[in-house]
Amino acid sequence: MESELVLSYSSAYLIGLMGSTHCLGMCGGISASLSMSLPVGAGYRRRQTLMLLAFNGGRIASYVAIATLVALLSTRAADQYASVGPILRSIAGALLILMGLSMGHWWQGIRYIERVGAPVWRRVSPLTQRVMPVDRTWKALILGGLWGWLPCGLVYSTLGWAALQPTVASAAGTMLFFGLGTLPSMLATGYAAGWINKLKRQPYFRRLAALLLIGFGIWTLPFIHSAH
Repeated sequence: MESELVLSYSSAYLIGLMGSTHCLGMCGGISASLSMSLPVGAGYRRRQTLMLLAFNGGRIASYVAIATLVALLSTRAADQYASVGPILRSIAGALLILMGLSMGHWWQGIRYIERVGAPVWRRVSPLTQRVMPVDRTWKALILGGLWGWLPCGLVYSTLGWAALQPTVASAAGTMLFFGLGTLPSMLATGYAAGWINKLKRQPYFRRLAALLLIGFGIWTLPFIHSAH
């Protein structure tokens, strides 16, 4: 079990790391704006670092909270219905494959899945205005916590995978490591937005990340495991 969790956590980190080109499009703008809104002067770099860490810490914490909720619901369903396991695996695998196709610019069907979270975001997004302007670290933390609820195919895909974990704690841990995987690119967006944007536009990097997600998706499908 421990070796499976290590694989799950390392794989989740890799998904976040390679899939962060998608994160840059969803969250990169707000992350970069935190840096640009700060007055340049003594202590600028320290304030910038604190702002970026607070925002991304709040964002990752929201992923962990959502994973905990999803895992509680899926665990309860699995206790009642023995057939729910293969269904969850199929959904998780399909979501990862759809995300890979989207990231590779081959098909954008994941956008239909992202619409599922739109009603929640319509309720959450007005709350972000209450912490504007983001001129304090605690405001950046709250904004990140709210921003984590933004409908995102990559987050939903990894959530589906997290729901397959044997315990609620391991599901939360999976999303924690996924969030940590997105952290390098999101921090770099604040420090070097131009360079990151160039990387995001590199087709080879984007396609490699897309193929990785599709591979994870295929590996997750239940019939692959039943064949062994």
